[in-house]
Amino acid sequence: MSLIETVSPDSASGEVAALYEQMRAAFSGVPGALSVWSASPLLLRQQFEFIGYYMQHPRLSGALLATMRMLVSMDTKCAYCIEFNAGMLINMLGWTPDQVAAARVDPGQANLPEREKALLLWVLKSVRDANSVTPGELDALRGLGWSDQDILDALGHGARMVAADIVLNAFKVARDF
Repeated sequence: MSLIETVSPDSASGEVAALYEQMRAAFSGVPGALSVWSASPLLLRQQFEFIGYYMQHPRLSGALLATMRMLVSMDTKCAYCIEFNAGMLINMLGWTPDQVAAARVDPGQANLPEREKALLLWVLKSVRDANSVTPGELDALRGLGWSDQDILDALGHGARMVAADIVLNAFKVARDF
């Protein structure tokens, strides 16, 4: 239940019903973190397409993205997303609870390859203080093999996570997992 009226899967019609059907196929249900967007079919579609893009990303790993979401959500205090992504790291990506806890305390200790840690730390810094980004930092990421598209995609993911956290927090979306 959230503070905003959402469309339930049972009462959905039109585009919302079609999107919900795709969500059921992808996630075995319609997560509250997605149904909150149902008050605006356009935003629901954009959010679902955004998630689909990253689920199929050729270079940003699922572990990198889930870690990024969890840590960005710690800054925004979005309990739904912190717990969801911690669970994803443990249940789907093979991390131990201790590895998740270590990453939460010190992102530099995340159970990721060094090049992914570098990108993760840069995204966290950037979403906290975008004005502090330097050309040298981007050059360092490129030196690790990240393309400009990878860098943009990673920062876009982190920035959109902040926006999603604001929506979930403001509308008090309840944990449904």
